[in-house]
Amino acid sequence: MPNIKSAAKRAELARVRTLRNSAIKSRMKTAIRKFNAALASKDKQQAWDSLIQAVIAIDKAQAQGTIHKNAAARYKSGLYRRYNSVMQ
Repeated sequence: MPNIKSAAKRAELARVRTLRNSAIKSRMKTAIRKFNAALASKDKQQAWDSLIQAVIAIDKAQAQGTIHKNAAARYKSGLYRRYNSVMQ
C-alpha cells in the first residue's frame, strides 16, 4: 500500500489503464480469431469482411497507445499475407 497520496493515485491509474488495455487487446485478438476462422472456411467475402474488421481493431489499439505502431504494422502485414496466400 502506498504511503504517499500521489503514489496511491498513480497506482489506481495504472490499474485502470491495465484494465482498459486488456479490454482493447482482447477485442483485437477476438477480431483476429474471427478472421482466422473465416479464412479456414474458405469463404472469400466473409474472410475479406473479417480481415477489414481485424485491421480496424488493430488500428484502434494502435491509436489508443495499447500497441506500438510497428507491432500494428506486423499484425496487419501477417493478416494480409495469410489472406493472399489462401485466397489466391
